[in-house]
Parts: sequence; C-alpha cells; structure tokens
Amino acid sequence: MRALVINCSPVKTGATAEISRIVSEELADRYDVKSVCIDDYDFSFCRGCRSCHATAECVQQDDVDILMSEFEQADVIISVSPSYWADVPGQFKAFIDRCTPWCNTHEPHKSIPSGKKGYAIALRTGPNVAECNRIIGTIEHFYGHLEVDCCGGLGLTSIEYREDVETRKQEIIDFCKAI
Repeated sequence: MRALVINCSPVKTGATAEISRIVSEELADRYDVKSVCIDDYDFSFCRGCRSCHATAECVQQDDVDILMSEFEQADVIISVSPSYWADVPGQFKAFIDRCTPWCNTHEPHKSIPSGKKGYAIALRTGPNVAECNRIIGTIEHFYGHLEVDCCGGLGLTSIEYREDVETRKQEIIDFCKAI
C-alpha cells in the first residue's frame, strides 16, 4: 500500500516539513511512502472559466496533473498544513482550486480510484485549536469532493519553528498509529 504525505507549505525546511518528515518515517514500516512539498510543483491559478465543467479537462497545462497522479497512486493521503491567516497556504488553495476537473459536483468530471483514506494535520503558532479545526475542515472538504474518505485530523497549536515540533512529536507518532 502507498501513502502520500503532502507538505502544504511552500517552506521546505520549517515546522510543517518537520511534521511531514516524522509522519513519513512513522508510516514507512507499513506503507511505501511518497513525500512531496506543494512548492515542488509549478501551476497557475484557476482562471474561473469553467471549461472543465463541460470537458473534465483544464485549459491550463502544468503540474496539477502530475500531483493528481500521485493522489491516484496513493491508498492513503496525509496533508500537513500550517495556518496562513486561519486557513491553508495560498499555494495549496490554488492547487485545490485547480482540482475542479476532479470535483464530484459536476458532470463530466475526472475521478481518482475509490477507497482512498485521507488524513489532515494542521499547525499554527497561536494557542487557538479552532483555527486548526478550520484548516482540517478545508482539507476534508477538498477530500470529500475527490471522494476520499476523511478518516482523521490532528490540530497542533503553539508551533512556530521546526524546533517546536519536538515537544509534540509523541502526539504525531500516536496519530500515525491510527493511519
């Protein structure tokens, strides 16, 4: 079985990357793990043209299809996102917007194989876990439109720097046991 771990932050060396690394290591004994960073892909913003509603294809050709092929190959998808003004980073939101061809709210639409499990981990610098829940909700909403089964979320507060993750490492490991 294959797991896809997505660092939804454009920062490849920060706290989100560290959490993604821990998750990848914890899953490696049970899954073939592929770990990616949203910043590894080059794609444009959605133009809002709705052409994909009629064709199930985007008029733009870029790396969205490449990242979606990773979704297709994975059995389990874990999205790890920091808070950017109380929601996912713009880069990840732009990716979500560009996944409209796979959205199950219109016909025709592309689809990924069924039976996938999705998990979300959100982190933020402040103490308010409600903000983490909002981020988890955004990711779960995205998963729902891809027909990925939402199976769990973890909110981590008071994490600003990579070093701050160490005090929450056991909590992350325990979360991974249920994946």
